[in-house]
Parts: sequence; structure tokens; C-alpha cells
Amino acid sequence: MDYYSNQITRLIEELSKLPGIGAKSAQRLAFHIINMPKEQVERLSNTMINAKEQVRYCKECFTLTDQELCPICSSQKRDHQTIMVVENPRDLAAYEKTGKYEGVYHVLHGAISPMLGIGPGEIKLKELMQRLQGDVKEVIIATNSSLEGETTAMYISKLIKPIGITVSRIASGVPVGGDLEYIDEVTLLRALEGRVQL
Repeated sequence: MDYYSNQITRLIEELSKLPGIGAKSAQRLAFHIINMPKEQVERLSNTMINAKEQVRYCKECFTLTDQELCPICSSQKRDHQTIMVVENPRDLAAYEKTGKYEGVYHVLHGAISPMLGIGPGEIKLKELMQRLQGDVKEVIIATNSSLEGETTAMYISKLIKPIGITVSRIASGVPVGGDLEYIDEVTLLRALEGRVQL
């Protein structure tokens, strides 16, 4: 049985299709939107439409941007000889928030996963190899510590090492505040192998 009018039900259904938005959150958002001033709703909908129409991939690193080159790739202050390879634009944003990485990025838009039918051709590996024809000294592989991320890291490493470019992998290990007894063996081993001298 429908509790709301057709328009409200449709709005709730559409909002609940967004990732991370369940039925209750969609209902809360729908009522919030309905109670917003009309100008605010129009601004929100126009912003979403404009983003959908104008946002595209950076022609160099393949992150999302509304320009031909993203602000990172177009910056002369960045070290263009160091490329960090990440799985998606959210990973890029996470590293940028640290404010410590000075190089540029390459966004793969996924990871190799034979189980899901995602091979090297389905992610931006060919584009990465084309970038390496330029003046690149190091590639930092910053894929996730999942099976897919590790598979992708190993595959990229095997492709790049013969070229003579330095390939490194981000360290992973024990999270701050983590109890050793609850951490899996693979994570503990990676933490041990990635140890640093004090």
C-alpha cells in the first residue's frame, strides 16, 4: 500500500537508487527536497544536469574534470615524473587530502578481476603504458589491498619493470588503534615487510 502520492513515491524510489541511500534515507531526502524553496531545488537539479553534461575524463590521468586537463595534471608545481596509480577518483581524492603527495596520478577506473570478467583491457592500463613513453622516473602503485588490487599491482609491476622505470607499492599494515590479535595474517605480514627503522 502506498502511503504517499505518486510523485513523492517516485522521488523516494529514484533517490533510493543512489549508492548508500536506503529507503529511510531516501524518504528523509525526498521530504527535505519537497520542503526546500523552489529556487534551491532548481539550482540543485541544474547543478546535477550540468555536471552530467560537462564532467569528463582528464585526457592525461583519467580522473573526472570539467576541463581538458584536471587541475593536478595542468599544474607546473607537480612532479610529472612520478605517477601514482589508483583504482578510482575517490582514491585520488583521499591522497590529495593528505597534502603530502607532490606527483601526478593515473586513474585505472577499476581493478583486474577474472571472477567479474574484468581483464587488463577493461581498465585504463593501455593509457598508462602510453604515458610511460614520456619522461617518467617512478610509478607508485596505490591499488587497494584486496585480491583484485594485489592482482592489478602485480600485473602493472610486470609490465613496467622491463622498461626500466622504478615501480613501488604503497605500504599497508596495521591501522592506527588496531589490536594485533584481530588483524589478519596477510596484513600482519605486509606490516612486518614494510617496517621502517626508528
